[in-house]
Formats: sequence, C-alpha cells, structure tokens
Amino acid sequence: MSKAYILHENDEWTVHLTKRLDELNVPYEVWHLDQGIVDLTEEPPEGIFYSRMSASSHTRGHRFAPELTESVLAWLEQHGRTVLNGSRALRLEVSKVNQYTALQLNGIKTPDTIAAVGREQIIEAAEKLGKNSFITKHNRAGKGLGVQLFHSIDALKQYVNSDDFELPIDGVTLIQDYIVSPESYITRCEFVGGKFVYAVRVDTSEGFELCPADACQIDDLFCPVGEETEEKPKFQVVKDFNEPLLITQLEYFLSKNDIAVAGIEFIKDADGEIYVYDINTNTNYNADAEAVHGTYGMLELAKFLKKKLEREYTVVNS
Repeated sequence: MSKAYILHENDEWTVHLTKRLDELNVPYEVWHLDQGIVDLTEEPPEGIFYSRMSASSHTRGHRFAPELTESVLAWLEQHGRTVLNGSRALRLEVSKVNQYTALQLNGIKTPDTIAAVGREQIIEAAEKLGKNSFITKHNRAGKGLGVQLFHSIDALKQYVNSDDFELPIDGVTLIQDYIVSPESYITRCEFVGGKFVYAVRVDTSEGFELCPADACQIDDLFCPVGEETEEKPKFQVVKDFNEPLLITQLEYFLSKNDIAVAGIEFIKDADGEIYVYDINTNTNYNADAEAVHGTYGMLELAKFLKKKLEREYTVVNS
C-alpha cells in the first residue's frame, strides 16, 4: 500500500504534522535523515515523498542532514517518484543567495545584498554596499541565526575581528541593506500546495530570531514560542490580509520553482515598498496564533498530503 514519506531531521517540529496525519488516517512513514545510506542499486518504495529538511539542521548537531537529503531526493527523482519540496526547494532552503537570485528573476524585490567569504571581504562588501545601517546574516541559516545589525563600518570591523564573530556553516556571509519598517514587525505568508493559506505578523521589537515553531532551542533568546503575553503576542495571524499582487507573484514563484509548501517573509518600508527576504521550505506554525484565528497550517498540510496520496494511488491502480 502506498504511503506518505516525511523526510526531516527534527522530531520536535515533525510530530505536529504526524499527529494531523494520524487524525486523518493517512498512512505515512518518517525518514529521519541525520545519518543513513542511499542504495543507488535499489528502487525507492512507492508513495509520495515530502521533504522538510532545514537549513538550520547544523544547530541541532545534524551537520550533514541536508547533504544526505539531497542524495535521497536525487535518488527519488531519478525513479520518477512524486516528491514535494524536492531538489530545487532544498537548493533554495540552504542558500539565501539562491533565494534572492530566484526571487529577482521572477520580478520580486529583495533587499540590496552582497555575499562575501573572508573577514576582510565582509568589511569590503559593507563598504561597497554603502548603507548607513546594514545587517549581516548567514547564507545558510534559519531562525535569524547570525543576524547582526550595524550602524557603522567601524562597528562591523570590531565584530568581525573579535572572538564573537560567528563563521557561517558554509563560509558565506551576507551584507544586506537594513530595511526600516514604520512598525516593528515583519509578515510571513504561509503556502500549502503552492496556494496561500494565511499571513502572520511577527513582532521584531526584541530581535531577529523569528522561528514560529512550537519548540525552539533553549538558547533562542528571541524566540518565545508558545509563551502567553498579556500585552501583545509575538505572532498574530493577520485578519483580512490584502496584498493580492504579492500573493499572485509568490504563488507563481513557488510554481516555477517546484515548491509545494513554504513560509515566505517580507518587510514593508515607510514608503510601502515590499521586500521579500526569506523563504522557508520547512515551514513551521505557531499554535497560539493559529488557535486565535482558527486556521491550522499542519492540518492543511496533512489534508494536502492525503489528497495527493489518494490521487496518486488512484492513478496507479486505475
């Protein structure tokens, strides 16, 4: 019997999906791809395969999980299996340079960015960018890892030449224009099956690490997921979200890049200009925000996987 296969490296994130699959009686199998083998002499099992590999896997001790997943995806695609968030999605997940170039090719505006390898080159890139305020971030990251805000080249020099400098896992540091929003928030649009589900507003007043998952590392200072706040919650689903042109652009972008499931983040400046700056193909959802709104991303994802599996199973056995 065909089933859905979930490719991942983080049980704490994936359990929310498998619970929904259980509720819907969807047959599934979980492949935890921290370690393993890929036997190219064998054929993969029948079924549909959904990858939610994370660019931040190295922060959980799973340094080579994306590389192993890339091998598995190549194997699956070679044999014509139905793969959701396949090789192209993974390529974008682990490289913001790839994200920005792909977005720009589709006419979607991104912040001015220069990539650099080497401490001297990072400083040179910031000087070339020529912005009064700028941020550094890791090319391969997640959760806002490595994001630092600077208001001068001297401050950057002090950081880059100190013991506090954090070397990106792939060696590539991005120097990026700091987009100033009139309010301290960014917006994250969630897509399932390539279609818009909802938008969530994320408060950035306390920092840049914006993981919406229900479980984060203890040392994620600015990721108070699941905490109740009397004044204003960090994550809020936007009622009556109204950016039709942007949604059309993003849905087309996902279709062109063979991405079924994603969370895409953007910021709007004082002039109302929208800048897309991050694509998360292993998207997570905030339970508190969803409960208030009554829309559940993992449930929608489980429904999508069920429909996809039933369609494929019907086709196979017709």
